[in-house]
Amino acid sequence: TGTLLMALSHQIGEDRCTIFSQDISQRSNKMLKLNLLLNGLVSSLDNAIQGDTLVNPYHKSDDGKELRQFDFVVSNPPFKMDFSDTREKIAAMPARFWAGVPNVPAKKKESMAIYTCFIQHVINSLKKTGKGAIVIPTGFITAKSGIENKILKKIVEDKIVYGCVSMPSNVFANTGTNVSVLFFDKAASAEKVILIDASKLGEEYKEGKNKKRRLLNDDIDLIVNTFKNKKAVENFSVAVSYAEIKEKGYSLSAGQYFDIKIDYVDITEEEFNNRMANYKAELSRQLD
Repeated sequence: TGTLLMALSHQIGEDRCTIFSQDISQRSNKMLKLNLLLNGLVSSLDNAIQGDTLVNPYHKSDDGKELRQFDFVVSNPPFKMDFSDTREKIAAMPARFWAGVPNVPAKKKESMAIYTCFIQHVINSLKKTGKGAIVIPTGFITAKSGIENKILKKIVEDKIVYGCVSMPSNVFANTGTNVSVLFFDKAASAEKVILIDASKLGEEYKEGKNKKRRLLNDDIDLIVNTFKNKKAVENFSVAVSYAEIKEKGYSLSAGQYFDIKIDYVDITEEEFNNRMANYKAELSRQLD
């Protein structure tokens, strides 16, 4: 329904931007058009298109041969769904889907990871200086194989991944899956990647029978300020080089870069021996 686009347009300024969108859902597209009217973006109405973005992308370059390139791209795609009917059409475009397209599983066709196609589409749609953000399942950021790992390798090798924020569970209205937000900067000008583990932030609340979680204003400020300043905060965030990410097997999970701290106390040799004797005696009693 265009909420991500609206939020972005408010940040840029409605009088300074034009919105382009495409959504397969007719209902979502109608809601988006209504949102455009209510948010002072009437000039973008003709750019809100209903259609299949992957099979038939509407927004093209002037010659109609390439995808249109944008300054900013945001996407909240479906994670998994059965797209077996259009899979071969998508797979017949290897230049667009350079990391590949998920195969049709023999069972559970609805488990096809369509979000991997949208990640590739977002990257392809950015100008050379463009910036993008996409909501993804958190499992993606530690993928060791398959299309997911191919994408991770490319965005790290090409230095276009700018950061990643892992969100609390149940924070998104339409999915119970743990989600992260992946950020791109096609200019590849950053030396460090900011990784944030925000999974422990927020407060729980009930929506009907469902337990949900929401970020408080202070939580949002912490995430935004840490991200913008690329600050390292203990057990919350790290700023790592692309070389470090490669060493960790291309993982974008902040937790894998945190220092492991072990609490210890100094004791004398006599105290150590006494403790060991007590442990042995306790074990002997338990065994008897």
